[in-house]
Amino acid sequence: MDHAAVLALFDRDMREGARPDGPGACVERVGGVVRQTAPAHGWNGVVCSALDEGDVDAAIAEQIAYFTGLGLEFEWKLYGHDLPADLGQRLVAAGLTPGPEETLMIGEVSGLSLDTEPPEGIRVVPVTDRAGVDLVAEVHEKAFGADASRYRQQLLDRLTAAPDTVVAVLALAGGEPVSAARMELVPGARFAGLWGGGTVREWRGRGIYRALVAHRARLAADRGYRYLQVDASEQSRPILERLGFAALTTTTPYVYAPAP
Repeated sequence: MDHAAVLALFDRDMREGARPDGPGACVERVGGVVRQTAPAHGWNGVVCSALDEGDVDAAIAEQIAYFTGLGLEFEWKLYGHDLPADLGQRLVAAGLTPGPEETLMIGEVSGLSLDTEPPEGIRVVPVTDRAGVDLVAEVHEKAFGADASRYRQQLLDRLTAAPDTVVAVLALAGGEPVSAARMELVPGARFAGLWGGGTVREWRGRGIYRALVAHRARLAADRGYRYLQVDASEQSRPILERLGFAALTTTTPYVYAPAP
C-alpha cells in the first residue's frame, strides 16, 4: 500500500468530500473550511481545512462565532499533516482544548488478516433496534467510563433513519454484553470507518476486540469497500497492526465549549 497516495485519497474521500454523518446533519464548505452542523446530540465540528498563515486565525474565529452563535460545542479535528504546521497551537490560543492524540490507521481490506473468530463462549450479534442500542451504550459506559446518552441517541438515529450507513455489533458472553463496536459506511466512498470499539475491562486481553475488527472488515469486504479506517488509541494500535493496518498520521480533537 502506497501510504502517501492512500492518505491523499482519504483526505479527498472522507474530509474534503465529507458527507453528513447522520439525520439532521449538514456539511458545508466555507472558505478553506469543511464543517458539519448537526443536532446538539450529534457531531459538530470542522472536518477539514485548507488554510495558510494569512487566513488561519480569521477562519478559527469564524468557526467559533458560528458554532457558539448556535449554542453548540464543536470539535476541530486536526490531522498531523494539516497546515499550517502550528495550527494546533493557534487553536489552543483561540480557546480550544486538545484531547488525546490518536493514530489514523488504514488497512486495505484485501491485505488484512480476517480469519480471527471470537474466543470460546463469545458470540457476535447484530444491533438493529433500541434494545440492542441500549446494550451498546451500556458497554460504552463500562469500557470508557463516560456517559453514553449522546452516543445512544446518535446510533439510534442512524439505525432508524439510515440503516444502510451503519453496522453495529455486540459481543455477548451468554446474555452479558462484554464488547461493542460500529462501522460507518459512506455511499460511494472507498473507506469504511471502524468506530466505538470497546470491551468491558474484565473481558479484555481475550481477543474480543480483534474479533470484532475482523468481523466488521469481512462485512466491509462483502459490501465492496476497499479500505478500512480507524482512529486508534495506544491500546488498539498494536492489535490493528497485527491485523495488517498501517499508521499514516495522527489525529487530535480540539474542542470549544461555549460559556454556559
